[in-house]
Amino acid sequence: MPELTEPQIRLAVFAGLFALLAVLEYLAPRREPKPAKARRWITNWVIVAIDSFLLRLVFASAAVGVAIWSEHRGLGLFNLLELPGWLAIILSFLVLDFAIWFAHLASHKIPLLWKVHRMHHSDIDMDVTTAIRFHPIEILLSMLWKVVIVITLGAPAEAVLLFEIILNGAAMFNHSNLKLPLAFDRILRLLVVTPDMHRVHHSVVKRETDSNYGFNLSVWDRLFATYTDQPAAGHDGMTIGIAEWQDERPTGLWWTLSVPFLLQAIEKSRQKSPTGK
Repeated sequence: MPELTEPQIRLAVFAGLFALLAVLEYLAPRREPKPAKARRWITNWVIVAIDSFLLRLVFASAAVGVAIWSEHRGLGLFNLLELPGWLAIILSFLVLDFAIWFAHLASHKIPLLWKVHRMHHSDIDMDVTTAIRFHPIEILLSMLWKVVIVITLGAPAEAVLLFEIILNGAAMFNHSNLKLPLAFDRILRLLVVTPDMHRVHHSVVKRETDSNYGFNLSVWDRLFATYTDQPAAGHDGMTIGIAEWQDERPTGLWWTLSVPFLLQAIEKSRQKSPTGK
């Protein structure tokens, strides 16, 4: 029996976790889904198909392939230090997770990056498909950032593969509309980001959006004082998405993909307006 390749392993885990979470959030939803769920799901799935195609086109070997390439050439800090394999894996995982947290923070603080990342936040509801709703530009920039970190660290391929699988699974979990027992949520979020914790980040309230940046470990938000425990309006009363786009536009594919450029057009028109409004 032939061994599974890295892309096949990732795809199998992704498909299995997605199916499991989709069933669980259907059986035990945290919030009542909006009527446009079918259109949202189609749009979000087409987006991830586009993202996957472009990633394979631009980064043929992905982050794991880059890790193997770096290791063969002795590049990166861990290869130079010749750390024990287990220590290099643990440190690589932690550094990569922090790097993703930092990149997410930057995508909210740097206006040009926010124009692109805002597409993710424009989803008018939040469920497991929101985890795969990222603009192709952001996906390519994210991979480039990971490649830089992997080469700089000399991260082992095993650590990169493990991190990618866990990160994808964690993102689907914490974007899901899954209702967890409150006591269990309080304990779980001490270590990892839970759906209730990340839902706060998708609030239309800016101070809530500017918090809870973690996708996997919750420790970074606590360490850097960007943690918000609960939304002010409660999980049932809060509004998800972007305040000015609380309609069906974000459920459409072409509108969603045009968001970064649409924002630029809006800002230019405002600058030309005598009142600035």
